[in-house]
Amino acid sequence: MATVSGLGGVFFRASDPKALASWYQDHLGVTELWSQQAGPTVFAPFRKDTDYFGRDSQQFMLNFRVTDLDALIADLVIAGIPVETRDEWDSPEVGRFARIHDPEGNPIELWEPANPGGLP
Repeated sequence: MATVSGLGGVFFRASDPKALASWYQDHLGVTELWSQQAGPTVFAPFRKDTDYFGRDSQQFMLNFRVTDLDALIADLVIAGIPVETRDEWDSPEVGRFARIHDPEGNPIELWEPANPGGLP
């Protein structure tokens, strides 16, 4: 059976696409054509009634792998971006997590994998 070889893009609507693209570039280093490091990518549909993403109308959540969560959190706080962390999100097997929201309210999960080369 033929299969896909990777995630080719993330496309979503925005009130101000240009400003939102600039925010992602300035604060997370994500550009329109962005080469990412090799590593695990989780594809996980959630139940329609999940509260994991935040507001009920939210249909998706971005999750970005990071190499130094503490340093990124420090940079985001300096930039005035609220960062949420919870001990229950962290796992020795999976890694550490933090949550931010972009200027349009989209949730973004930041993940520092416990095993950067792949999931356990």
